[in-house]
Amino acid sequence: MPRTNFNELLEAGVHFGHLKRKWNPNMAPYIFMERNGIHILDLHKTVVKVDEAANAIKQIAKSGRKILFVATKKQAKDIVAERVKAIGMPYITERWAGGMLTNFPTIRRAVKRMNSIDKMLTDGTLANLSKRERLQIERQRAKLEKTLGSIADLNRLPAAIFVVDVSKEHIAVREAQKLNIPVFGIVDTNSNPIGVDFPVPANDDASKSIDLVISMMCEAIKEGLDERNADKEMAEKQEKKAQAKKSAAKENPEKEEDAKSESKES
Repeated sequence: MPRTNFNELLEAGVHFGHLKRKWNPNMAPYIFMERNGIHILDLHKTVVKVDEAANAIKQIAKSGRKILFVATKKQAKDIVAERVKAIGMPYITERWAGGMLTNFPTIRRAVKRMNSIDKMLTDGTLANLSKRERLQIERQRAKLEKTLGSIADLNRLPAAIFVVDVSKEHIAVREAQKLNIPVFGIVDTNSNPIGVDFPVPANDDASKSIDLVISMMCEAIKEGLDERNADKEMAEKQEKKAQAKKSAAKENPEKEEDAKSESKES
């Protein structure tokens, strides 16, 4: 069953592309027509691509790995921060720091620095410093929080990245490609879908369109996480049953022998 339908996408304005003169020829397979000098995306193909991306992203979440969302454009920032935070995935909504993926150890050091400042705040170390030193450290903490706050729990490279506007976030896309990290992304008529593993043809400027696509991806991730937790619970129950059987067998070895001999006779 599709995650979305034609009318839902239509109402959100997902089909509106850019001016014809701004188009990227690689987007031709996803363009339905031109109206008043503006390209219109084929929503039937968008439905298919949404499902492909959602199913793949669900499996990544189910495996317990992280998906990093990247959206630094004004229309997408708040949407991504709100939706993605709710499912516990990392996200970047401020400037993409070059090397965030390709130079990940440096980024981890910056995160550790931020955590050490937090420790200074809680254990009272900061209070013993001069006012000037304290102010400098607090400014440094605020700067780190702005850039790295949402990826503080990312201990290793993400298993995939989801990008809103692959043209604007081309540095992030290029870094992911270098490291063979799968790229999911919203591709508008002015975008280049080549190199995007799971392109979702959609309007990447309208907040309604962005919200709908991000919501569907987050829903798929939540499904994956729920299934993972359910599988874990099932495995734990089976483990407990097996342990209980072992304990019972140890406590009543005669019963165990009788059961074995009975099964042989039958």
